[in-house]
Amino acid sequence: MERYIKFQSPEGTGWGIFEDGKIVGIDGNPAGGYERDGKFYEPGTIRLLAPVEPTKIICVGLNYKEHVKESATADEPPEEPLLFMKPPSALIGPGAKIERPEVSERVDYEGELGVVIGRECRNVAVVEAEDYIFGLTCVNDVTARDLQKKDHQWTRAKGFDTFCPVGPWVVDRLNYDDLLLESYLNGELRQSIQTSMMIFSIPELISYISKVMTLYPGDLISTGTPKGIGPIQTGDRVEIRIEGIGSLVNDVL
Repeated sequence: MERYIKFQSPEGTGWGIFEDGKIVGIDGNPAGGYERDGKFYEPGTIRLLAPVEPTKIICVGLNYKEHVKESATADEPPEEPLLFMKPPSALIGPGAKIERPEVSERVDYEGELGVVIGRECRNVAVVEAEDYIFGLTCVNDVTARDLQKKDHQWTRAKGFDTFCPVGPWVVDRLNYDDLLLESYLNGELRQSIQTSMMIFSIPELISYISKVMTLYPGDLISTGTPKGIGPIQTGDRVEIRIEGIGSLVNDVL
């Protein structure tokens, strides 16, 4: 398995791979293919950015049964995947600040497993879907809960700048069937689930979405949050931790 990152260095923005305690520079977004550029960086000399550069971010609502029970938006699990989107402008990386908008009185964390697409994907069968995965990452689907209820649709509530923390890196060749997903608020465990508890599996989601819209290398699918969502306040620290990937940590401004 490799850990792919996007980073800021004194020389500018770049992509790389963690290897033997150093970062190996690569030329181009790794989700679309890459070559090593011959440069090496020490981890202490760079700042991690969101490790994805998607044309779109597709999110899945109500994909764990226990979250359906705590949600005010549905009484029963959906019969088909419930999709919504976040703009790429919502992306931030590990360590960046989540900004609470003044127009919202309640902003929630939502820990999720993210899937990064590795090649163009359209009208794909479930049995073929795994071939289109580049890697996996941690996602926090930050949501202005009061605006979600007020608007009766989710674009504004999910789309504010800084409302899509992603990272710390993308891991390839990781078995996603039964990973432990956890969310911590100020060090206290708030969400905990195995990804095997998803209502719609990752191949099912990729197939379903690909029959609606073409997916391109680097596109991000956020696969849904379990029960235990809750509000965040200025000064809080949110950590999304996924087995085999790592921890995505962001403070709240």
